[in-house]
Amino acid sequence: MRIWTGGLLVILLMAHVAQAQDVSQRRQADAVLWTDPGDIHARNLYWGVGGENHQPELPVEFVKEDKGGTNPKFDVRDSADHKWKAKLGLEAKPETAASRLMWAVGYAANENYLFHELQVKNMPSSLHRGGQLVNGEKVSDVRLQRPPHDYKKKGDWNWRHNPFYGTREFNGLRIMMGLIANWDLKDDNNAILENEKNFSPKLYEVTDVGTAFGTVGKSYTNKLSKKNLPAYQHARLIAHVHSDYIDLNFPKRPPIATLFEFQWIFFCHQVHMGWVGKHIPRSDAKWIGSLLAQLSPDQIHDAFRAAGYSPDEIEVYSQAVLSRIRELNDL
Repeated sequence: MRIWTGGLLVILLMAHVAQAQDVSQRRQADAVLWTDPGDIHARNLYWGVGGENHQPELPVEFVKEDKGGTNPKFDVRDSADHKWKAKLGLEAKPETAASRLMWAVGYAANENYLFHELQVKNMPSSLHRGGQLVNGEKVSDVRLQRPPHDYKKKGDWNWRHNPFYGTREFNGLRIMMGLIANWDLKDDNNAILENEKNFSPKLYEVTDVGTAFGTVGKSYTNKLSKKNLPAYQHARLIAHVHSDYIDLNFPKRPPIATLFEFQWIFFCHQVHMGWVGKHIPRSDAKWIGSLLAQLSPDQIHDAFRAAGYSPDEIEVYSQAVLSRIRELNDL
């Protein structure tokens, strides 16, 4: 009887595991985190995923201010009646460049375009945030963004609980977050996108990468943390290399001093998210490194050029990205 009972438990356990695997496979079939980018060297990183043809049709018109998050944002509608999210401030340029690097190696990215000066019709006389960047109907260094063509956001996804957790593609995404130093790993910065015109699989995207290309973790202030070229230039990507896995030098824990500023929830969340950069299979790191290695220096330059950086900034940022790619390919 004991043997029979033990055998039945084994059968039931195997059936449960098989069912769980089947559910996971079906979920992955209905969703996409990464797609084969094909000829990476042929991708145009100046225009990005939207290409030249999907640029906003100017002029644009103010719709409403978005008071969520920490950066000045508002909605606009272009002359073709397309809606765009305008972002000003420290995250506008980094997000434009980061989205292009993500898209270049196969991850979903929004259509982003950076304007040094943009005319916005019917701008209000004052904004809740970012008023110093507005002069009448002229707005400086503004990024316009919308989801990939025919897609719309339907929800958020969780870093720990998602259909791709543990896969090569998910681990590659963890590496990409470290490579661009996008430390603000909140679930509401991740989007599940659905195609409104057909039954394509849902896209799982890190939709907000605005903290890229600064420090490898939140520092004392946003000004120190974001768009910090010297910090990004001098930080290494990989902290430790083991026989089967690596640990990234990312994301760093916020300074203890933030606790005295009553940022308890943020501090605890950032400490909790430290696992994103830890214990990543070495083979998966080499895989994403092999994709990144197909990018030419000119393509990487184009990503930063599209984001409106100066020639000197473009060169330094590009060399820093190339240095991180070499770290991966030296594994």
